Amino acid sequence: MIQEDFQTMPFGEHLEELRTRLIHALLGLVPIFVVALILGGPLLEFLIRPAEEQLRLAGQASRLQATGPAEVFVAYIKVALVMSLLVGGPWIVYQAWKFVAPGLYRRERRFVYVLVPLSGALTAAGMVFLYYAMLPVMLGFLITFSSHVAQIESPTAPLPDGIVLPIAPSLRADPAVPPPGAFWFNDSLQELRFAIPDTEGAGTDHIVGVPLTGGAMIAQQYRVSEYINMVFGLGLAFSISFQLPLVMLLLGWSGLMEMRFLARQRKYALFICAIAGAVLTPADPASMILLAAPLYALYELGLLLMWLVPARQAVTDGAMGDE
Repeated sequence: MIQEDFQTMPFGEHLEELRTRLIHALLGLVPIFVVALILGGPLLEFLIRPAEEQLRLAGQASRLQATGPAEVFVAYIKVALVMSLLVGGPWIVYQAWKFVAPGLYRRERRFVYVLVPLSGALTAAGMVFLYYAMLPVMLGFLITFSSHVAQIESPTAPLPDGIVLPIAPSLRADPAVPPPGAFWFNDSLQELRFAIPDTEGAGTDHIVGVPLTGGAMIAQQYRVSEYINMVFGLGLAFSISFQLPLVMLLLGWSGLMEMRFLARQRKYALFICAIAGAVLTPADPASMILLAAPLYALYELGLLLMWLVPARQAVTDGAMGDE
């Protein structure tokens, strides 16, 4: 015999339990946020690196800029907050689960045990795909296009008599101990670098660089706040879009859609993925294919999950565990 057990409590106790879980969730995020503040510099550098690399490849100054005194600080705090939420997500989900679990049937709890880990894995896959595949391609296209849309044509002429051009050595890395006043071209950074002497002239105090650009008439100088907002916006979009297999599984479990019906709609799904690739990317062929292909792969994964874990099997297994 199947026995469904769930707990009931008065409305006031519900509110008290909700308050307790919210407090626990927030308190659990505090140490994570402190660690994220300590690691905010490396995290910000990690997010900026794709733009820096693509700017350098396009012959542009590989530096982002800040146009306000607090812009970098706000971006720093925003990165720490988002990373705290991402890392602390399982803890928040756990507290939410502790709040709603007493009111669920056992077979419903079984669904959650499948859905929550699957959602986390799909979200992580979306973030990895965005950072290592999609973001470099999108930035590469946009930066390259902007760098070549208008070019400066500089005239040339013979050198005047007696003029000898200085030659700066081209190096892959900065010299270990450059003498004060030395200068060279750092090929990996695309910068003209100078060894600045200290105030007493006894040695080299520090090294400064001047980012160099190609012949583009429009300089690519991006604000750090706008870039971070773009990355987080794309991250949210990819996190949602990568939940497609989960949505299909829920539709199958709820009886709204059948696997056979969705399987017959493959050509329409492929068409919609291609449209999404054209709308959500700069519309160059590489970006379109790079987004449309994973989206369609997620559709096929959803069909596979609906075949492996049909609704009747999940309910039956859950019912067997309730006996």
